[in-house]
Amino acid sequence: MITIPYLTALTTYFSYGLLFAFGQFRDFFRKIFDWWHASNLQGYAPICLGLEDFYIRRLYLRIQDCFGRPICSPPDAWFDVVERVSNDNNKTLKRTTNVSRCLNLGSYNYLGFAASDEYCTPRVIESLKKYSASTCSARVDGGTTSIHMELEECVANFVGKPASIVTGMGYVTNSAILPVLIGKGGLIISDSLNHNSIVNGARGSGATIRVFQHNTPSHLEKVLREHIAEGQPRTHRPWKKIIVIVEGIYSMEGELCQLPEIVAICKKYKVYVYLDEAHSIGAVGKTGRGVCELLGVDTADVDIMMGTFTKSFGSCGGYIAGSKELIEYLKYTCPAHLYATSISPPAAQQIISAIQVILGEDGSSRGAQKLARIRENSNFFRSELQKMGFEVLGDNDSPVMPIMLYNPAKIPAFSRECLKQNVAVVTVAFPATPLLLARARICISASHSREDLNKALEVISRVGDLIGIKYFPAEPQKQQLEENRVKLE
Repeated sequence: MITIPYLTALTTYFSYGLLFAFGQFRDFFRKIFDWWHASNLQGYAPICLGLEDFYIRRLYLRIQDCFGRPICSPPDAWFDVVERVSNDNNKTLKRTTNVSRCLNLGSYNYLGFAASDEYCTPRVIESLKKYSASTCSARVDGGTTSIHMELEECVANFVGKPASIVTGMGYVTNSAILPVLIGKGGLIISDSLNHNSIVNGARGSGATIRVFQHNTPSHLEKVLREHIAEGQPRTHRPWKKIIVIVEGIYSMEGELCQLPEIVAICKKYKVYVYLDEAHSIGAVGKTGRGVCELLGVDTADVDIMMGTFTKSFGSCGGYIAGSKELIEYLKYTCPAHLYATSISPPAAQQIISAIQVILGEDGSSRGAQKLARIRENSNFFRSELQKMGFEVLGDNDSPVMPIMLYNPAKIPAFSRECLKQNVAVVTVAFPATPLLLARARICISASHSREDLNKALEVISRVGDLIGIKYFPAEPQKQQLEENRVKLE
């Protein structure tokens, strides 16, 4: 739970209020001066309407240069960012031929597989020559190759489940699978900070949805007990099915799920556990097998395991792993399997090769070294940021570490100042986060060297001092503490 200082909350509300007031003021005069302009769609309702449109025009466009920055190189530890200019107060951005070489603190390239790899890349190129870039068909038609079958077997073995099914897009894995797993008469109990793909998948299922306080097992048990006792709305019949949905690492918080406690509660009440490991699979655990391995949870106690290949494996797509009965059912009913084009064969080969490196099946220890480095880099960077006085969310071992910004003026200030000093960061604000909880989300990679991290810390510290986001007192240097102790003696 984030506790916002009163002064910070007050100034943040005031800033948004000021922006809203000026936006409404400009819209008022816009209507007056543009009323005589003939519309090409007279009689039609405005296609963009409401506060969302207002937010985009009057707030987002002011700082849109901080988002969607194009790159022209692999998203490795360093990458090339294309510079853009605007001649109309940020309404439109035009790319230039200038490129900045920047330290990459924004990509989900946790193990460094997104760049050229001595083991993965040659095999991906070979699969491209053999199978082409796309199957141009769904899995049930002509879109299943030997690589797809090998990938599903490889994923199932890696996560410790009997079988798996893969899809071509990570977001779709949640949004398309959940409506197949549960429907009307079922109950979904979801963590309050679950990803948007889970939210949309749950809404599309037609099931009753309830949320529990973020990462709070005691509140989960309270919600479960109440709704099991009450039953379905109006009829009070027993629920046809209950699924509890959590994430391994919460992408906007950097927190590890309290999985052992949640699994114990779900077993107690005989409900299913759905675990989204998009940010944890491959990134945490002794052998990269995610939060189950890290927290000592038997994968047999997690009924449905979901994950994506877009983070630790340097590819695209997602998977569901579970019992053979479940996977066979999904292959006959899931629209992402029946109607969508199957995952690209080279992308599938990239995943297989990355897993082989992680497990040491390439004949080297590079996988173990990558896992050790991502853990060391993450814990070092988080510790140093906290010592500097930043408010950093998340847990140790998590490669995701949000730095709280709060005030809307500090969102573009932090992003632009870091970019000026060749450090590329991702800033996140409403609607991806609550209005008051804007942040910069730092993602650490195994490909970062200690020199890279020290440079990033120096830049972030300078920018933090400049824009005033060090909300806690910095820890004194060890040398200064020793000098003070000597003086006292």
